[in-house]
Amino acid sequence: MLTIGMRVNLDKKKAETVLLQLIQLLQEKGVQVYIEPSVAEKTGLHELALPIERYPEFVKIVFVIGGDGTLLGIARQIAPFQIPILGFNVGNLGFLSEAEPHDLSDAVDRVISQDYYIEKRMMLQAELVRDGRVIEQGIALNDVGIAKGSFSRMINCTVSMDGNCIGHYSGDGVILSTPTGSTAYSLSCGGPIAWPELKTILFTPICPHTLTSRPMVLPAASILEVQVSAIHQEMGLTIDGQLGYPLQSEDIIRIQTSTFETHLIKWQERSFFQVVRKKLYGEIVDDKMGG
Repeated sequence: MLTIGMRVNLDKKKAETVLLQLIQLLQEKGVQVYIEPSVAEKTGLHELALPIERYPEFVKIVFVIGGDGTLLGIARQIAPFQIPILGFNVGNLGFLSEAEPHDLSDAVDRVISQDYYIEKRMMLQAELVRDGRVIEQGIALNDVGIAKGSFSRMINCTVSMDGNCIGHYSGDGVILSTPTGSTAYSLSCGGPIAWPELKTILFTPICPHTLTSRPMVLPAASILEVQVSAIHQEMGLTIDGQLGYPLQSEDIIRIQTSTFETHLIKWQERSFFQVVRKKLYGEIVDDKMGG
C-alpha cells in the first residue's frame, strides 16, 4: 500500500485547506497518510501523527505544502532517507514545487499511477573549521552563503579549490551554490542559471569591490575552502538562507558535494525552461503543450 507523509507550513495562507483536501483525496484512494505530530494536534487528526524520524519505516513519498523555503527545510531533514518529495506551492515563487492547489485531484492521481519521474538534485556539505577543529556542519540544497552583517564593512574571503588558491575577494561575501540554487540568491548576485541535474558547484561573489571578480563554475568533485577575515565581528555563515552561524576572523568554511541527494517528483511534460520562463520572466506557458 502506498504511504505518504505530509509536511505543511500552516503559516501559509490556504495551507491547511490544501492539507485537508489532500488527506481526503488520498484516503478515498486507499492511501495511508501521515502528518507531523504538531499538525495532528492542531487539526485534531491524532490518528495520523508520525514523527519524521520514523519516515524510513513507513513513508514512500513526502508531500510538502508550502513555499520554496518550506521545501528546502524538509529536504535537509529527509535527505538521509532519500524519500521522493512532491511540492505543492502555496507560497510566492514556488520554483521547487511541481503541483498547484487548483489541481489537487490530478496530482494525487498521477502519484498513485506513478505518472512522474524523479530528479536527483545534488546537495552541498559545509563545515565550519575554527582553530583546526570542525565546530559546525550541515547540508544545503540551494546554497552556502558567507557574508557580512547588515551594517558592517566589507569582509575578505580567500578562496581555494583542492589546495590551490582561486583568489582573494573583498566585498559583501561569497555564495557557493548547487545548480538547484542557481535560480536563488546566486542569481540575484549575477550568477549563471544552471541545468538542475548538472553536477557542479557555482561560486558567486557578493558585491565584490573590484571589476575583475566574476562568478565561476567549478567541478562537483572539488573541495572548496573559504577563509574569512575582517576588522569587525559581523560575519556569518548561512545554509539555504535558513540556518545561520556566526563567524570569526580566520575561520575556514569547507564546502564539497554531499553524499546525500534530494529526490524531487516532476511531471514529464513540464520542462525546466518552462519553469524558468514562468517563474522568473512571468511568461504564460502551456504545461500540456510544452509552451
